Amino acid sequence: MDAPSTAPLEPLAEDFSSVLCVVAHPDDIEYGTAAAVARWTEAGKTVTYFLLTRGEAGIDTMAPAEAGPVREAEERASAAVVGVTEVDFGDHPDGNVEYSLDLRRDIAREIRRRKPELVITGDYGNRFVAGMLNQADHRAVGLACADAVADAGNRWIFPELVDEGFEPWNVGVLAFMGTPTPTHYVDVGDKVDVAVASLEEHAAYNSALPDEFPKPDQLVPMILEMGAKAAQAEGVTHALALDVVNRR
Repeated sequence: MDAPSTAPLEPLAEDFSSVLCVVAHPDDIEYGTAAAVARWTEAGKTVTYFLLTRGEAGIDTMAPAEAGPVREAEERASAAVVGVTEVDFGDHPDGNVEYSLDLRRDIAREIRRRKPELVITGDYGNRFVAGMLNQADHRAVGLACADAVADAGNRWIFPELVDEGFEPWNVGVLAFMGTPTPTHYVDVGDKVDVAVASLEEHAAYNSALPDEFPKPDQLVPMILEMGAKAAQAEGVTHALALDVVNRR
């Protein structure tokens, strides 16, 4: 990470029983977060995924009408590897997701429907981990999710959701993955292999990446080793680093 904090990270308190991961694209969860998901599902926690697009613009050699169903299927298979069976998709256009009331409403609806204690989404800053530029859809979804967490708990924001049968729900903890400014970590030292296997399920997408792009068995360990370096915790070799906002 570029200019990481010198302070060790705190371990994430895992006293929650339900998690909702909200991201823009198929494979966003698989770049490290899936390792923590595997830990949590193994412990009996309920984890669900909500993706705002089907990633239909993500494969240069495949037309969107063909790529969308392929990438949706790959995400469902990827989720199953780490114990997740509930995967839902929005209908926002891949590559053209805009921060909007509609985007906030869609996420708030899913939060009210799933009733998670912990919501994980992507960092919405301009820079990603290691100083890389953050992609436009990631920024829009991350910011909308941060706002939708508050929306989900307020019956007077999007009152039509109550009419649809979705009562307000207050999320206890919000966490951002891929952040250059993490505050907490999850020790996933024994979940690296399953996280790699989860990313490998994105076969069509991975095969279309440039040859020089790191393969899953290189990239996932590298990301989680960076998290462990940020954590600075004795005996932790691989970790998911998160920026955590406690809303309790």
